Amino acid sequence: MPCPPELTAILLGHVDEFGVAEDGRFFRGVRGGPVPLITWQRVWTVARARTFTGPAARSPLAGRPYDLRHACVSTWLASGVDPNQVAEWAGHSVDVLLRIYSTVVDGRRQDALQKIEEALGHNRKRPNKAD
Repeated sequence: MPCPPELTAILLGHVDEFGVAEDGRFFRGVRGGPVPLITWQRVWTVARARTFTGPAARSPLAGRPYDLRHACVSTWLASGVDPNQVAEWAGHSVDVLLRIYSTVVDGRRQDALQKIEEALGHNRKRPNKAD
C-alpha cells in the first residue's frame, strides 16, 4: 500500500525507538496487547483539536480515526487508481469497494469518455453533458 515518504520516515523512527509487537503491529498497549480503543479516541480528540480551527473543528470532518481510511480510499479512487488495486490495498473485494465508495466513482463518466477518445487519437474536448 502506498505511504507518503514523510509518514514512512515517522513510522520507521517509531520502529527504531520502540520496535514492533510480536504480531508485527507498530503500536501496542502498556502490557504488550492492542492499544485500547479509548486511548486511540483520546489521542485523536487532542490531535484533532490542535489541528482544526473554526468551522472545521465544529464539523464532523475526521471525527474518528477511521474517517482517514475512508478519505484515503476515496482519494485513490478519485485520482483514477484502478479499483482492483484500491480494493486490494483496502482489503475489500471490488464489489464491496464499489458499493461503499460508489459516490466517488459516480460522475467520472466524462473523464472516462475523454480517456477513450485520447486512446483512439481524438484529442478534442467535448462539452460537459449530463450523465
